[in-house]
Amino acid sequence: MCNRLHCVGLMPVLSIGLALAVPLQLQATIVGVSQPAPSLTATRIAKLPASQRAAWTAYLERSQRQEMRDRAALAAERKGLAAIPPLPKEQFDARSIPLDRDPVWYTTAEARHIGDVVVSFQTPGGGWSKNLDMATTARLRGQSYATNNLSRYLGPDDFDTPRDPDWNYVSTLDNDATNTQIHFLALLSAGTPGAAGDVYRASYIRGIRYLLAAQFPNGGWPQVWPIEGGYHDAITFNDNAVTEAAAVLTAAASGSGDYAFVPTELRRQAEAAAARALQCILATQIVIHGKRTLWAQQHDALTLAPVSGRNFEPAAIATGESADVLLYLMSLPHPSKAVVAAVSDGVAYLKSTAIYGKEWVGGRGTEGGRHLVAQAGAGPIWPRYLSLTTGKPIFGDRDKNIHDNVNELTLERRNGYAWYSAGAQRAIDAYAVWDTR
Repeated sequence: MCNRLHCVGLMPVLSIGLALAVPLQLQATIVGVSQPAPSLTATRIAKLPASQRAAWTAYLERSQRQEMRDRAALAAERKGLAAIPPLPKEQFDARSIPLDRDPVWYTTAEARHIGDVVVSFQTPGGGWSKNLDMATTARLRGQSYATNNLSRYLGPDDFDTPRDPDWNYVSTLDNDATNTQIHFLALLSAGTPGAAGDVYRASYIRGIRYLLAAQFPNGGWPQVWPIEGGYHDAITFNDNAVTEAAAVLTAAASGSGDYAFVPTELRRQAEAAAARALQCILATQIVIHGKRTLWAQQHDALTLAPVSGRNFEPAAIATGESADVLLYLMSLPHPSKAVVAAVSDGVAYLKSTAIYGKEWVGGRGTEGGRHLVAQAGAGPIWPRYLSLTTGKPIFGDRDKNIHDNVNELTLERRNGYAWYSAGAQRAIDAYAVWDTR
């Protein structure tokens, strides 16, 4: 059965008292300060019930061994080099790895070139870093697997400070990394039959094994694996890390079409992993006064409690990520009663938190920057975050302070983050069709 420490059942377990009304405040105050997300450590695992310790200890040790292998492989490449190559060129992966072309395009030399670059940047553990340009130059011998992913805003005790600045986001699901590469390799494999495509199929299988190794015992995935501490160790719904990984594994498990080359045993493992992911998704849905609501951007791996991300990303209900989770659940071909209940209650909560009569206007080049204004007939829009204790919109800044009025944020943060959007409407629209089925 499902509990706060091990999500293996069907019912969500995270219960937090919360008022459902979401009025906008006219006067801002600092309503809290974000606390750092706890890392996954041996000390924390030792406090688990005895029946759960072995699986989590094995997971932590597997992560540590893989990091050592990844580091050793790069060090071996660099032996004898006169100079270490510069960091790879930066680019948002999804823009350089097309997943929506006509099938014929994946038979072209251009597609195979991108595939060769993708394969060159795969880590020994089977994953990929983020923000890499994978349309131009293959990785050089001794070159880092990752580009410079350090935030230029790092200050004292910043939540985003890496444990090792030179080993940061080496393999990750952040910014659609790894899942995008695996998906592309499947498309390329279909367009490159025979021996010429074997290198892409082998890389794809290593990628699937990476997802299997990185999955938590309770079915979630961290943002970064091997794990590197802090919020990176949390179950991550941001950038659809959990749902995309589950979808990739479900496709691998099908064994048909583009995935006919996947070995039978690996298909079985992928299917089981996707099923565990679903259980974790259901278990992390936040329950308020006995009613299911939505999800946080990230949840602690052991307790399932919502946790903060970067300094300006408080532990809170996250409407955008939740809309994506709901869309994933609605994509399942044979939803269980638990899935139907999770979706119905989640959509109902989205509807209850919609804001009308307000508009998010302006931009970086606008005097005063982005800000929220009253606008008759506007909406619905949703705040990115809702407080876990009041249900009201909240907004974080780089100093870790949490505000109740977006207009009181520093200009840099107000302009640099999507604090309001209408994106959640797509889940409500999809539900109207899904519910009739």
